[in-house]
Amino acid sequence: MTEHPRGRPIDGPRGRPIERTTDRAAGRLAELTFLEEVARLTTSARTWDELMRTIIDRTTAAADTEVCSVYLVDRDGSGVTLAATNGLDRDQIGVARLPMGVGITGRAALSRTPQVSLNVRRDRRFAWLQGLDEPRLTSMCSVPLIWNDAVVGVLNVQTVRRRAFRRSDVRFLETLAVLLAGIVEKGRLQAEAEAQVDSLRAIDEARASLVTIVTHELRTPLAVVRASLELIGAETRAAGIGQASRWEAEALSQVDRLDSMVDSILASLRVLREPPPTLAPVDIAAVVETILASLGSILRRHRLSASFPERPLMAMGSAELLGRLLEYLLENAAKYAPAGGRIEVFGWRDGGRVLLAVTDDGPGIPDEWRERLFEPFVRRDDSPRGAGIGLFAARHLARAMQGELRLEDRIPAGSQFVLELAASHGPGGSPGGA
Repeated sequence: MTEHPRGRPIDGPRGRPIERTTDRAAGRLAELTFLEEVARLTTSARTWDELMRTIIDRTTAAADTEVCSVYLVDRDGSGVTLAATNGLDRDQIGVARLPMGVGITGRAALSRTPQVSLNVRRDRRFAWLQGLDEPRLTSMCSVPLIWNDAVVGVLNVQTVRRRAFRRSDVRFLETLAVLLAGIVEKGRLQAEAEAQVDSLRAIDEARASLVTIVTHELRTPLAVVRASLELIGAETRAAGIGQASRWEAEALSQVDRLDSMVDSILASLRVLREPPPTLAPVDIAAVVETILASLGSILRRHRLSASFPERPLMAMGSAELLGRLLEYLLENAAKYAPAGGRIEVFGWRDGGRVLLAVTDDGPGIPDEWRERLFEPFVRRDDSPRGAGIGLFAARHLARAMQGELRLEDRIPAGSQFVLELAASHGPGGSPGGA
């Protein structure tokens, strides 16, 4: 170090000793290096707990304290709750809480300004939390975490020995608080969102399990009711009761309705739970012919036709899923098309895509219902025509085959559902290109 002839340090700019200026510069550089390290480590944290541990561990070391804690403002703004600590009882995380404005921590949150205490044991502002605070700790500094002009939490540091936190110490903690506020709040929001997703997933799984149990439990009673009705109908007809056949038919139709609803619910659950299919070249025309033959009893009241200008008509898909999808569309058409009406199925290739249309000459569907009909349990009327599952399941199957199902106008009247899949060159080929 360069010295004055009399042994005093040579003054630097503005009369400050060069030695003191150098020490401050080195300290400032160390602080900036620390802040950069914290920013890098916290943004790479994989979980909320890892993020909070990183923050408090690095802050404890940099501030030269024994304890570091983070409190978060409750969502209703009524108080602050312990979110992380590395020197106090971790079992108190999520439990220890101070009302807003109470204690040094609560005051820092309410006033939005740092709070410093030389000795918390003699400080009337300090609020002792049973099971958390420890008599060994003496001095304390609390700094609010402010994000988007709102206080989101408080950063606390505490020491065993008495320590007078200097202005530079507080300023450093404030700088750190500015950096941490956004990181902490975004991490908290992400953790809350993940917890909500997990909760919704658990609810969905429980609901699906409940529906499955209920529907399976309904099957046996329905079978017994059906058999009993048929026996009663036979006995009453033999006894010459004139209305027996009509009563039996009406009762059995209601049993059929319940049975159909159970089948629909089970089918929707199966669609949602099954793994992604293995896609392979499929002859669309052959699958259509097979399904039309199997649904002959359901479609017997309608005029059916199928048209394929190209045979075979190859697409990438799954014969099983495609068959189920067609069943949903054809059953839907049979429900809404008038008796004697026409149901048509036709397919064609358009560049690298294969399109399959199922049409009917029913009442048609207004524009405002076109997307709603693909939602589960949605029907346009209250008639006993299914549970509103078929179209939802059909679109799900289409997307499982990396395709799409949409509803289009049919001229002059009716509905037209169009399935679009990737084309294939043949049984061993690959998807066609445009």
